[in-house]
Amino acid sequence: MALQITKPTLLLNEKRALANIDRMVEKATRSGVRFRPHFKTHQSAEIGQWFRDKGVTAITVSSVDMALYFARHEWADITIAIPVNLRQLDAIDYLASRIKLGVVVESVEAVDSLRQQIGSDLQVWLKIDVGYHRTGLLWDDPSSIMQVARSVKSAKKLRVKGLLTHAGHTYGETSAEKIRAIYRQSLERMTIVQYELSQQGYDVQISVGDTPGCSLIENFGEVDEIRPGNFIFYDLSQVWFGSCREEDVALALACPVISKHAARNQIVIYGGAIHLSKESLPANSLTNHQVPIYGGICLMEDGCWSGMFQNSAIINLSQEHGVIDAEEQLFKSVNVGDLVAILPVHSCLTANLMGQYQTLGGKQIDMISRNKFSKESISEFA
Repeated sequence: MALQITKPTLLLNEKRALANIDRMVEKATRSGVRFRPHFKTHQSAEIGQWFRDKGVTAITVSSVDMALYFARHEWADITIAIPVNLRQLDAIDYLASRIKLGVVVESVEAVDSLRQQIGSDLQVWLKIDVGYHRTGLLWDDPSSIMQVARSVKSAKKLRVKGLLTHAGHTYGETSAEKIRAIYRQSLERMTIVQYELSQQGYDVQISVGDTPGCSLIENFGEVDEIRPGNFIFYDLSQVWFGSCREEDVALALACPVISKHAARNQIVIYGGAIHLSKESLPANSLTNHQVPIYGGICLMEDGCWSGMFQNSAIINLSQEHGVIDAEEQLFKSVNVGDLVAILPVHSCLTANLMGQYQTLGGKQIDMISRNKFSKESISEFA
């Protein structure tokens, strides 16, 4: 089927995405863990249904607005996996009165605010920092962890559900074995915290979630749930990490060619930072370029994209322009007006920027509206 594309368009290979879901569902089932996929990557009710069709009943989101959106689409067990935003407690309370809601805390101050303003039962996860150093209570600071746990326990409507972590430092590794080692170290640290809490009478679960770790680990060990998100689409970063194969990547940005410059073997596309983001891979990562790269290059063939050229890449992005350093075969293969497909460095950001998907069959799939869940979020949810 010939795709009618006139401007940068985010293409979705549905077959690949469904295969990626199937693999993670099977792995979680085989390991006996709860699968709570992170929906921040796709942000789409229709794609969410693909998970429901596979038996998934619990999800993770990264904002209150996203929780409202998916609750409206009949998801009734949602964890907001970012430290609680105290300026949205009204919406959190509203959600807690209607669904099974989980929130993340890392301070007594946040727990005190929840205690004062939440009128419905709320599951609380203690955010634990196992080495990423973004947010969370340090795993080797049992005094602070216990202080927050006691604060939650003393609140009538709050219940300590468990320990939640995101080992985001796996994203800094390009060796599968190093990623597995980080997973094992993270789990060891989480089980230490779990044991220390158990000694004080707390029965807590362990929740982990990063796509590199969840993709490369076959046995999740003493974990109760996993929360990967990027795996549904994967991207160029995950290929570089070794988390997936290139043929697992389910998203590509189709971009019109608007200029060619033979003297420097460069192709310019209509497709820039507002479409792809400025996430990059370092020099000499997946190609032989001595500068950071912002996307991999494929041809459009028979309504799909080809394999990636190994010595071509986007080397510069401005708002609407992308500059491709092209190897000879690529340069000769495309003309001004043709389409090329770009494998994104970070599919989560590219999807968020584009706001809509087009399947290879030509179907449009919408995402959460950027404007819908704002001041009127709660009343619209009702």
